Amino acid sequence: MKKIQGVNSVRGEVTVPGDKSISHRAVMFSALAEGTTTIEGFLPGADCLSTISCFRKMGIDIEQEGEHVRITGKGWYGLTEPAEVLDVGNSGTTIRLMLGILATQPFHSVLVGDESIARRPMGRVTIPLRQMGADIAGRQNGGFTPLSIRGGNLKGIEYRSPVSSAQVKSAVLLAGLQAEGETVLYEPGLSRDHTERMLRSFGIEVQSFEGGVRVRGGQRLVSPGRIEVPGDISSAAFLLVAAAILPGSHLMIRNVGMNPTRTGIIDVLKEMGADLILYNVRETNGEPVADIEIKHAPLRGIEIGGAIIPRLIDEIPVISVLATQAEGVTVIRDAAELKVKETNRIDTVVAELGKLGADIEPTEDGMIIRGKTRLTGATCDSHGDHRIGMAAAVAALAASGETTIQNTESINVSFPGFFTKLEQTIE
Repeated sequence: MKKIQGVNSVRGEVTVPGDKSISHRAVMFSALAEGTTTIEGFLPGADCLSTISCFRKMGIDIEQEGEHVRITGKGWYGLTEPAEVLDVGNSGTTIRLMLGILATQPFHSVLVGDESIARRPMGRVTIPLRQMGADIAGRQNGGFTPLSIRGGNLKGIEYRSPVSSAQVKSAVLLAGLQAEGETVLYEPGLSRDHTERMLRSFGIEVQSFEGGVRVRGGQRLVSPGRIEVPGDISSAAFLLVAAAILPGSHLMIRNVGMNPTRTGIIDVLKEMGADLILYNVRETNGEPVADIEIKHAPLRGIEIGGAIIPRLIDEIPVISVLATQAEGVTVIRDAAELKVKETNRIDTVVAELGKLGADIEPTEDGMIIRGKTRLTGATCDSHGDHRIGMAAAVAALAASGETTIQNTESINVSFPGFFTKLEQTIE
């Protein structure tokens, strides 16, 4: 539980924890590669630690101290059959990408997670992996955890994913790297491409084209030696929105990942009128990085939907907070994917912001927010969802009086030390 008082502004220069998506992949690919890899800027959050735990159970030597990780890879077939169940905790990325990896392994394993994972759909991954030849069993015909998998002897396929999902795409690509022939995945819109970028840094040939991606089987990963993980833009989003909505605010956030498949939040902030500038744009391990300066400015409501949604799906809870402080109406549509996140984020966002006085209503695939609204302190609940908890905290900064947020432990999933970082910026 955390109590937060409304504040006047946020100011200063800060950094945010390492990118969660990149941290997961850095561990996975380093474990499968030949050679030793050092990871700097790793996110030591609960989700990424679940990934480390799973690989340790399969015989990989991993030294981790805070943001520093050293992994001795054993090659693609250096994993050993785990003697115990692989528990992914709350991590959807861990379980879905791990399914793609385990589909290639000639041994038996069982994957489980927490109550949230038990509700999240796994059929979107198990269906194509079964088509490739993996033997997968689980609740509701492999649609939900726990999942049992025995892999090996895969054949490449052409697969048209019904959803734009980096997790689905990554699972199929990883299985395809050890499948006979070529694997091609088509998706309705461009999803995050962290997997493709990092695989290339490990020496893998990945061909991206409009509407999809392809790989050929039989490729091996070779360690690049060192991986530097940039700051997570999904974590930076909470500080960016705080600065955008609080008068007099001025923040500089250093070393933030600017992958174009993830920067929808930047586009939305600019379109709504935020005063935002990128500095020192550069590239690290194939990923674009920049420093972000943001100052408070008057905001206006907009419509958010279509192709931009996969580029900001995780930021919609805090974008909803942004919209409460913008003049006019903001409409978020085409975001039905929110229903199968850690919570049904359409329902939880509407419920929690409503407690603070937001004029917000749900729709079938999004929400409608009318601003500008005066928010008032109340008692909110994260519902065990880290992004709901942090969005409520940002809203609390703009509310009058005191707000109590319950179940804040979940925030450690992606942003350890979130409240400390927030307090560093409060004027």
